[in-house]
Amino acid sequence: MFFMAKGSTTTRFVCQECGAVLPKWMGQCDICKAWNSVTEEVIQKEKTKSDVPSDFFKTIAIAESDDAIRHATPFSELNRVLGGGFVGGSVVLVGGPPGIGKSTLLLQILLNKIVGIENYIYFTAEESVAQIGIRAKRIGLLNNDLKIASTNSIEQIIASTEELDEKSIVVIDSIQTISTNIIQSSSGTISQVRYCTQELVDIAKKKNIIIVIVGHVTKDGAIAGPKTLEHMVDCVLYFEGDKSYDYRILRGSKNRFGATDEIGVFSMTGTGLEEVLNPSSAFLSDHDGNSVSGVAVFSGIEGTRPILSEIQALVSHTNLSVPRRASVGFDNNRLSMLVAVISNRCRLNFFNKDVYLNIAGGLRISEPAVDMAVVASIISAYLQKSLPLHAVFFGEVSLSGEIRQSNLAYSRMKEAQKLGFQKVFCSNKTDDFGKSDINLQIIKLRSVKQIFDMIKNSSA
Repeated sequence: MFFMAKGSTTTRFVCQECGAVLPKWMGQCDICKAWNSVTEEVIQKEKTKSDVPSDFFKTIAIAESDDAIRHATPFSELNRVLGGGFVGGSVVLVGGPPGIGKSTLLLQILLNKIVGIENYIYFTAEESVAQIGIRAKRIGLLNNDLKIASTNSIEQIIASTEELDEKSIVVIDSIQTISTNIIQSSSGTISQVRYCTQELVDIAKKKNIIIVIVGHVTKDGAIAGPKTLEHMVDCVLYFEGDKSYDYRILRGSKNRFGATDEIGVFSMTGTGLEEVLNPSSAFLSDHDGNSVSGVAVFSGIEGTRPILSEIQALVSHTNLSVPRRASVGFDNNRLSMLVAVISNRCRLNFFNKDVYLNIAGGLRISEPAVDMAVVASIISAYLQKSLPLHAVFFGEVSLSGEIRQSNLAYSRMKEAQKLGFQKVFCSNKTDDFGKSDINLQIIKLRSVKQIFDMIKNSSA
């Protein structure tokens, strides 16, 4: 059998967009068709031999298996997204645009005390230790157990974590700036990111420690590097939000130890991030009810928590041959479909109308139940008539114009009642909850045409 000599090197060409390995350099990748994405990488290979221990295979009885041990953080919003807290031996990837608050949140976590954690390690390759100290002073927290190191070598990171035990948490900021000497390419390339992440995953599973990795994002909002990076870790969290707003939304897109439909809401202040325990009031405007045309309040569900948000629509005349359909925080294709439904079922002319839609507060909504609120706001903006005061909407709209029933209607109504709303517009198939503590006027509608008739015949 032929073995490559120790310390030998090999050259390969790798696409930095999709990770494909090509036989030679090309101007365009044959796989993903990206231009100027193929780079040459030199890899140093070493002959290794692994011994298999006698207890290599293990069996686990289902009755004897315990639930994962959670390490709760001081932030209940973060615990909600994680499913109760960090799990020992897990690797968490946190992504988000620059300046959104990733490093600030993680530093606040380390400066506070985490349940069951004694060793706090922070590796930074983008800032010096003095810069981290300046941020910690601004936050106003102190943890004498926190150890900070500035390095971009994965070998130094692995060596310094050899003595850690299961009561440890390690933060890497960021994975795109960490590199290894084995791969002769710059940091941030696909080979470097994949190799360094695998080393961190191995040490986390071996030592049963918590490792949190910060990841940069591309202009499209995806975490930079290969898509396999997200498959390698246990949990992927995205920090969302517009810098024009104070609110930041932490959303889970993958979680091996919990649900992925929860969100955490934070507010950026001069002393760091603070939790927003009542997001519904934060995403609603200060004006009196729905007294402005084109404004509807949607009672939505994020995970297990109901959140009220404001849907704003504007319909304006245009001389363009192709009218615009633009949205912020809502799917543009879905908006075009709903405009077509309104035009067809309500006989409204949108051929010379631009339609703009905005979710107030920088929130992003993909739940189908928002359709009814979107339709109501567009019709209200078209007719220049405001919607009924102190009312909320929820319900999915089909292509036939029918309003379909939404799940968790009771939770949606309870949240609306708690915030002082008096009316609920929903599908005609929604339960009445007559024997419960719902004290709202429930108005059931069957179709989009009934929404149009209701707004048209209103006295506003």
